[in-house]
Amino acid sequence: MKTDPTESRLKYFPITSFSIVMGLSGLTIALSKFYHLQWLPRWPYFALLAGTSILFFLFLTFYLLKSVLYPEEVKKDYRHKIRMNFMPTISISFLLLSIAYLALWPFLSAPLWLIGTALQTIFSFHIISTWIMHEFEIDHFSPAWFIPVVGNILVPISGVEFAPLPVSAFYFSAGMFFWLILSTIIIYRLIFHKTMPKKLMPTLFIFMAPPAIGFISYMRLTMSYDLISQSLLLLGFFIFILLGFLHRIYRKTPFFLSWWAYTFPVAAITIASIVAFQITKFAPYKYFSWMGMSLLIGIIATVSFFTIKNIKNRTICVKED
Repeated sequence: MKTDPTESRLKYFPITSFSIVMGLSGLTIALSKFYHLQWLPRWPYFALLAGTSILFFLFLTFYLLKSVLYPEEVKKDYRHKIRMNFMPTISISFLLLSIAYLALWPFLSAPLWLIGTALQTIFSFHIISTWIMHEFEIDHFSPAWFIPVVGNILVPISGVEFAPLPVSAFYFSAGMFFWLILSTIIIYRLIFHKTMPKKLMPTLFIFMAPPAIGFISYMRLTMSYDLISQSLLLLGFFIFILLGFLHRIYRKTPFFLSWWAYTFPVAAITIASIVAFQITKFAPYKYFSWMGMSLLIGIIATVSFFTIKNIKNRTICVKED
């Protein structure tokens, strides 16, 4: 009896696919900022917002079907020592779309934020408790562990509009606390242990996301451009430059879906620089915003090309280790 190739591909639909939505959502939010500053017309923002929303709900449908037809495969994702850290890409996608819709249609932003926050809460407590209760080797650790943390730091950006301030502060403080802890571990792992697998090399870019998002989230919570907010922003710039110096590490990495890890952190630092320019009118932030946007579009175009190519070659949605 022949196996239905459609069913087989659905069975191995990867949780990492939602990182595509994260990257496109980040670009959408950056385009919305450019539109509101009258740096670009409205249509790129609207077009990408529609396309990203459709893609997200398409991926969500695929993953829900996978959970119904192949529940054991979803359980493997949920329990896998590396892939479980990508489960919050679903909740983060909800949160990012909530941010993207916030200024345009708040009535859509609110339910997206509510669902995203609820899922983020579940994923965070599950993943962090798993970290504590199970034995992990240092080789299991990668910057992908920052993903649950990033989700918590994202919550206040829309959350200040839809919930009491202590709710947003709760998620922000938890996210920042674990970001500091994980940063120490990842530096130790990178310096004193063997190199990460090539497949995970692009996740080094995730290192840039927490301080960049932390800056935006802190500004939403406090509306204060003080030493803390500036330190978060400038740390994001420092990591961005450092990643440029480390280009040899990931330059020859073969294509994996993990390449999408390049996209959202670049979007985050670009958006942070736009917010900084809006607050300070300091011209270098504007120049960096344009540089970041150009780089982001180039990265997304490149990664999209290779993603489509690998979909056609049927090297995506296959069984993973």
